[in-house]
Amino acid sequence: MINKSFCLKKILFILLIKILFLQNLSAEIIEDFNIEGNDRVSNQTIIIFSNLNVGDKANNEILNEALKDLYYTDYFKEVSISIDNGLLNIKVEENPIIQSVIINGVKSDRINDKLRDVTLKIEKYPFVENKINEQVILIKNILKSNGYYFVDIKTSIKENENNTVNLTYDVELGEVAKIKKIRFIGDKKFRDNTLRNVIISEESKFWKFLTNNKFLDTNRISADVSRLKTFYKNRGYYNAYVKSTTGIITNENQFELTFNINAGDKFFFNNFELVNNNNYPIESITKFQEKFKDLSGKKYSKKVINNLVSDLNEFILRNEFTFVNATYKEQIVDNNKIDILINFDDLDKKFVERINILGNFITEEKVVRNSLIIDEGDAYNEVLFNKSIQKIKAKNIFKSVNYEMRNNDNLNKIIDITVEEKATGEIFAGAGTGTTGSSLSAGLKENNYLGLGIRLDTNIVLSDDSILGKFSVFNPNYNNSDKSISTSIESSVDDFMSRAGYKTSRTGFSIGTEFEQIDSLFVNLELSNFYEDLETIDTATSIVKKQEGNYFENLLKYSITLNKLNQDYQPTDGFINNFSQTLPLYSDDLAIENSFTSSLYHSFGDNIVLSASYFLKTINSLEDNVRVSKRVFVPSKRLRGFESGKIGPKDGTQYIGGNYASSLNLSSTFPNVIFEKENIDLNFFIDMANVWEVDYNSSLDSSKIRSSTGIALNWFSGIGPLSFSYAIPLSEADTDITESFRFQIGTSF
Repeated sequence: MINKSFCLKKILFILLIKILFLQNLSAEIIEDFNIEGNDRVSNQTIIIFSNLNVGDKANNEILNEALKDLYYTDYFKEVSISIDNGLLNIKVEENPIIQSVIINGVKSDRINDKLRDVTLKIEKYPFVENKINEQVILIKNILKSNGYYFVDIKTSIKENENNTVNLTYDVELGEVAKIKKIRFIGDKKFRDNTLRNVIISEESKFWKFLTNNKFLDTNRISADVSRLKTFYKNRGYYNAYVKSTTGIITNENQFELTFNINAGDKFFFNNFELVNNNNYPIESITKFQEKFKDLSGKKYSKKVINNLVSDLNEFILRNEFTFVNATYKEQIVDNNKIDILINFDDLDKKFVERINILGNFITEEKVVRNSLIIDEGDAYNEVLFNKSIQKIKAKNIFKSVNYEMRNNDNLNKIIDITVEEKATGEIFAGAGTGTTGSSLSAGLKENNYLGLGIRLDTNIVLSDDSILGKFSVFNPNYNNSDKSISTSIESSVDDFMSRAGYKTSRTGFSIGTEFEQIDSLFVNLELSNFYEDLETIDTATSIVKKQEGNYFENLLKYSITLNKLNQDYQPTDGFINNFSQTLPLYSDDLAIENSFTSSLYHSFGDNIVLSASYFLKTINSLEDNVRVSKRVFVPSKRLRGFESGKIGPKDGTQYIGGNYASSLNLSSTFPNVIFEKENIDLNFFIDMANVWEVDYNSSLDSSKIRSSTGIALNWFSGIGPLSFSYAIPLSEADTDITESFRFQIGTSF
């Protein structure tokens, strides 16, 4: 048995040696190349594509790899490779080149422009059938995103004599698929109105002829699902997810979009533990440890912990610990509590050798590079790189931003960032009417002018007593300084002849900059020049008539904003404070204007939000009396129960405003028991305000505080968002005009 086993192993070993020996014998040295069948692709290019060189050994395995490499280029329909006495023979049959791509059946220039961006990627490139099939799918997705859910595309190919083809897509658009109704079902916790403001999709209404959000689009629905998940996780619902979204045909091209939500239980932060896996000095982050203690027992929020760990990483980097990274893990304890384990990990000491920007056919490369926090030659840090990607996405000029990393011979990073551009122009329009008047607005926007990342905005607003037209240019990152710069030209006409006895026409331009000084503290500086023409009527007061004429103003305005809101739109927690001052540099009348606003929000449960808002505005002249067009009034939204502009000092029959105005607004949402299944939000409010001080006649002063209380109702109706309020004045002056009921309807198109 032993001898037989030994003999068998010996035979197998000899066979293996022979196979390796024969394979080595079959490998030939490449002495020269012979290329046949090529027309457009040069011999040298084919040799480069094959990854073979004179002097290389070539056996069957190597030749098969070269064959795959040549097919991978898509330039060849057929390829054969053989070697004979050192001569490597490569015979090819080239794929035809796509000479032109034509799309028939789409009338919209806007959609055709989007499709053209896609077809340009294959025009003048080799014709490969599977690539064409991929493009047909991409074209269908673009058309679906514009509502053509039942599109059919037929492809025809015309062969030309010079081995080129003309490609034609015949498109049958079919009916436009619109969203008839959006429903939120399941354990959703929040009202439909709140959730509706989270998603992008909108219900189709006859007046919404500009927006694409009314069309059924699977990509947008996926984004809606992601936004809803984020919304719930930031409000304590750690296990929340959207089970499914369904488009159900209700009537031909009408769909019902349903979000089935399972919010689950609310979670709270429990303990925070720091795990120091290296020699990082924990004692240097005392302030963060205090923040961790403050969070213990509070409602879980993904955004809060992400921001806190992000701030911690920035602090670490500022202390020159480049290759240390703070990460965290979440662990559920006691059913609805979450322990946070924060780790300080050592990063591999790698550097960024090269960053390649791909896919930017319109956008200049510097627009993308200016968003990068790390640059070529810098130490690679994952936190900073991820922030860079988020900054690129935040520009809102790319449909997608992807990246791929690879290591060079020294294990340093080579990064390919690929962007997919999208249409960046938009048309918008809106209208509203109510007891305070009517308004109409329209405009054009371009968010990536000439591929420079510059925003252009042109708009016009019409109301009962005013017209405003404005054109503005905004550069969000001027000269890679992390400071925005903006300039605008505007013209307005305000006609207050019946109410205050004057009409003013104002034209001018401004230039300004804004930047974040420290975390959440923003500074804005603006220099402006305006020319104003003030007209009056015969019945105007003597002081108003005296001020009739033309005025030139050269103004410097600065503002400081501290924003600690949990979200900018419909906040539920946090505060925001703003102070601004306008100073005359060279003006026909020297008036200094000051303004301060403060808003505070706090939530109890999921649907009860308490808020307090304070407003103060002053204007004082260094020389003569304040011009009538600059006098201060309380905004109508800050004092319900009174007609707009019909409180405060009064000269004869005309309300003239004052040098000072302030208001305090307290409000609370509360559970909607009566209209629980309707898209209705209820608010209880108390408003207090006053307008006082008349510099040209102190006898006209009115120092009485006006106040009111009442209920406000916001209803997302079939004809658009409706808001109603019923207010009972609690204190008023004899000259005030009250208004208990107020309503407003407004919508965008």
